[in-house]
Amino acid sequence: MSKRHIQDFSQDSQLEYHWGYASRQVPCVNDVGACEYLDAVYHEHDLGMLYTFILWAVICGLLFLFLLGRTLFPLTRSSTPSTTTDTKELFEKPRPQSALYRLRTSIKSLSRRHLLPETFLPSIFGHTTRLQVLTLTIIIAYLTVFTFVGITYKTWMSPVKDMPGVYNTRTGLGPWSDRIGVMAFALTPLAIFLSSRESLLSLITGIPYHHFIFLHRWLGYIIYIQSTLHTVGWTIIEGKLYQPQPSAWNEWVKQTYIIWGIVAMILLSVMVALSTPYGIRLTGYEAFRKLHYILAMVYIGACWGHWAQLYCWMIASLIVWFLDRGIRLMRTLTMHHFNTPNTSHSFGMHTPHAKMHLFHRAHDGDIVRLDLQHNHDEWEIGQHFFLTFPALSIWQSHPMTPASVPGGNPRGQNHTYIIRARKGMTRQLADLAQTIDSTPLVLNGPYGQSIVNTDFYRTDDTNVFCVAGGTGVTFVLPVLLTLTTRPRRGLVEFVWVVRRQDDMAWIEGELDSLKKAAARVSNFRIRIYVTRGVHDAGASSAPPPVSSEDPLSKEAEAMVASQTPSSLSTPSLSTSPPPELDESSTFTIHAPSSSASLSRGNTQHPDLGAQVAEFVARTVAGPTRVIASGPLGMIRDLRSAVARCNDPARVWRGEERFDVALVHDDRLEF
Repeated sequence: MSKRHIQDFSQDSQLEYHWGYASRQVPCVNDVGACEYLDAVYHEHDLGMLYTFILWAVICGLLFLFLLGRTLFPLTRSSTPSTTTDTKELFEKPRPQSALYRLRTSIKSLSRRHLLPETFLPSIFGHTTRLQVLTLTIIIAYLTVFTFVGITYKTWMSPVKDMPGVYNTRTGLGPWSDRIGVMAFALTPLAIFLSSRESLLSLITGIPYHHFIFLHRWLGYIIYIQSTLHTVGWTIIEGKLYQPQPSAWNEWVKQTYIIWGIVAMILLSVMVALSTPYGIRLTGYEAFRKLHYILAMVYIGACWGHWAQLYCWMIASLIVWFLDRGIRLMRTLTMHHFNTPNTSHSFGMHTPHAKMHLFHRAHDGDIVRLDLQHNHDEWEIGQHFFLTFPALSIWQSHPMTPASVPGGNPRGQNHTYIIRARKGMTRQLADLAQTIDSTPLVLNGPYGQSIVNTDFYRTDDTNVFCVAGGTGVTFVLPVLLTLTTRPRRGLVEFVWVVRRQDDMAWIEGELDSLKKAAARVSNFRIRIYVTRGVHDAGASSAPPPVSSEDPLSKEAEAMVASQTPSSLSTPSLSTSPPPELDESSTFTIHAPSSSASLSRGNTQHPDLGAQVAEFVARTVAGPTRVIASGPLGMIRDLRSAVARCNDPARVWRGEERFDVALVHDDRLEF
């Protein structure tokens, strides 16, 4: 066995086992200072291992409590539901609420009010909420405390054998450097957990996997800082404090485990550099993803080679990574083989063909609408799929939310996607749509969580405010189509911000269904804001043909028509809507007021904060939910507006309409 920590295992002595470290020679045969130093090193390493196990015990315990709370204490008003059928009575006399329900909703409202707005340092943390930053702060505080706790801050001087007057200086820097390296190893499986698309964390907490990407990225930065400090600490020890030099350094740096440590540090540095916004722009997002996967796996192998005694953390990391990729592959095979008719007599992948319709926009970027039918299990509204276009590339996939409602076709599921052509694959797709009218498509999913069958819509008096910017309408459209086919007492409002009035042709059939639903009831209205003008010069935006076999629009119209106005409408409310350009108060289009507004640089955007506040003021009973998808600026404004509308004191008194929650589509895939 090679020498470790000034121990000579060639001598006749016993070995004392320590988890995750080199065994210790007992009794100690070195000088007094060296033996005291070894006592401190091994004791503090054992403490470090204990702290990593405590860290994981805390994480697992919190997840267990979260799961237990969701299972045993669902968010319900009371054990005895209201039996009245009079709509007016329901709004004048709110449904009974238990004390536990009011306490939980008040706490949630309080947390949204203070933690939902974006952090005050977007240049550092990006467009994320205070809750995410608070969680990161707690993790950093825990790691900082347990990195320094239990370290012996002392200096020992040990004479160098056969070199009179030459001493090795041993300090608490050695065990501290080991401690921070152990922490970095223990955090590696957690970092991979947070990046997994097949997320166990999402199954337990109900939080969509992409909401963990922020913590994944910052945990990677923390691991990099820990690894750097570990490297710097031992470089100082071996290159300065240990004597004689340079022979002590030369003997140390040529060892195999040190070489693997240097390789791991180089790989980690490259990963961090490529994960910055500049690095992603330099390589392109898809190249960044593939490099990130490869470098991460080689990095894990290098860490194993550097310190094999802690291989348990590396094995856990590899298991999580391969399970995630394996389950992804199985889901794709299941969707394209086992759920396809007549697969008992055929083999291979069965890919559907999507009909493409191109909306050419000369100045604002082309739009491609995809419509397809495929036989597979229903997804939940709010979930998304990853789309791969074999005609373009089998190595790229993009997350897309269906604009259609699942379960409407007995022969299979109807998928509709509205895609803006930017760069890369989406631009190639738009170019392809100019030459052919259909293309094969590979689906992987669904991913994410339901936004309908959750606490958001426990009752039919929930007030729903849907906001979309441009192609973000795909996220809110299925919600609206579902809500308008059910008897509801809560208010429903749809605000869509588009650049040109011609953009409404993207969803012409679905929008007609919503307009008819809004014309029949008094608690649903649609407002469309045009920010740049009516037409895009040189653009072609003919609507796609609506198939007579597509049951989506017909089903929505039939279900809405069969419901009486009294079952859907709310009591008369005093409102002051903005000036209208359309003939109906339930459907309005707000266009720029002057020809100067038609220019590309002059835009007129609605005040979404005021829109949310006005909607909450119009509600009478029931909680308020805001569903949104759009640019980062829109989401930032909505976060602040929703936070201001939350009033925990009034929620505790039973005024549920001030329990305002926001869900939005903010996927960023690694």
